[in-house]
Amino acid sequence: GAEEPGMEAEAQELPLGCGGGGGSPAAGRSPEGEERREPPQASVSNGGGEDGGRELVELKVIWNKNKYDVKFCLDSTGAELKQKIHSLTGLPPAMQKVMFKGLLPEEKTLREIKVTNGAKIMVVGSTINDVLAVNTPKEAAQQEVKAEENKKEPLCRQKQHRKVLDKGKPDDVMPSVKGVQERLPTVPLSGMYNKSGGKVRLTFKLEQDQLWIGTKERTEKLPMGSIKNVVSEPIEGHEDYHMMAFQLGPTEASYYWVYWVPTQYVDAIKDTVLGKWQYF
Repeated sequence: GAEEPGMEAEAQELPLGCGGGGGSPAAGRSPEGEERREPPQASVSNGGGEDGGRELVELKVIWNKNKYDVKFCLDSTGAELKQKIHSLTGLPPAMQKVMFKGLLPEEKTLREIKVTNGAKIMVVGSTINDVLAVNTPKEAAQQEVKAEENKKEPLCRQKQHRKVLDKGKPDDVMPSVKGVQERLPTVPLSGMYNKSGGKVRLTFKLEQDQLWIGTKERTEKLPMGSIKNVVSEPIEGHEDYHMMAFQLGPTEASYYWVYWVPTQYVDAIKDTVLGKWQYF
């Protein structure tokens, strides 16, 4: 019934092996000599040195129709996740919008915002190269438009207007005063040409809110509200007179052109037709 020598010493060494400490050759093995299996650990490692021993979650990062499977530390912040996304996509953190149940807060950890395994992280944003690729053609197109506008010849040089302007000033054209703005005269503006080269006069019936355009053949009575816009341009070589058009419809074909309008009345005509006549 006596205990065999050494039994008590062997029983004391076993707890040291289970706890992972001690220097006994028997540590980590069962009394029968079989290798002891460790219980599964709560932490998962992806092999990275800095994440070893820390709890990771598997994330699905989705950006620009691309999907990335990422293992990331639960105790890392949203700002750190943005740096990880930058390494995957090339998208700078400042240009990222990271979404998980709303906009991802940079200062909080993934654990704090309750990110779980398999969570989908949506990323919105464009790389610097993408932005440049979009903006460069747009800027080039704008420059082309400006170049075309600069190339566009003045109205008075266009063929359709030259045939009228080449006739010269009408004999009864009204005097002009360059550099001065005057209110409309109480008499009709006369001594002008229309597009066909016929004489035309303009009468502003303010009490009726109408513009009367009179020719030798007839007089058109136009409500001011029916005139959508007024276009004018100085006549080259005769800048004290303008050519002017009243837009009566949606296209250029609806413009009614008048030539040799004295410059001092141009602003008053525009403001009168566009409903600001009370200031003159």
